[in-house]
Amino acid sequence: MSGLVDALVIVLVAMLVIARQLRATPIDGERRWWLLPAILAVVALREPGILDAHRPMASALLLGAELLVGLATGAGWAWTTRIWAEPDGTVWSKSSTASVAVWGVGIGLRVGLFALGAAVGVHQDSSALLLGLAGTLLVRAGILARRGRLPRPAVNSGRAYGDSTMRPAGKERV
Repeated sequence: MSGLVDALVIVLVAMLVIARQLRATPIDGERRWWLLPAILAVVALREPGILDAHRPMASALLLGAELLVGLATGAGWAWTTRIWAEPDGTVWSKSSTASVAVWGVGIGLRVGLFALGAAVGVHQDSSALLLGLAGTLLVRAGILARRGRLPRPAVNSGRAYGDSTMRPAGKERV
């Protein structure tokens, strides 16, 4: 794929994922949550220009930093996502404003890494960004799938004996 097509795929996938996560969605533990990140990783790794041939060590370090930023962004995004269970047992998730802040910091760090690479003279392909996005989505989906399986406190919708009785308030003593 050309760089323009890669950039378009990255922007479209990011917009789709962010738009889906800003509204409440059910967490289905049986779903293949790893499939989209795996497809993105395969697309990124099949490109030959993921490492700069002239500066392979600096390019590999930048790629590693990109992956670390992607994994940290995915973990931060997952842990700032609100999760709740409905009385029927379905588990729901919705990204919070803190999740949007995590995305902003992650994008800022990625821009900084790209600027660092450009300053050092490393040719960077969009495959590294695509691989970082795959890592972000994989970690986020894995953590949410795990958090969704955690035992939840039972929701008691029935009334207990004595709920309607008034209890006199006692005097406070100093």
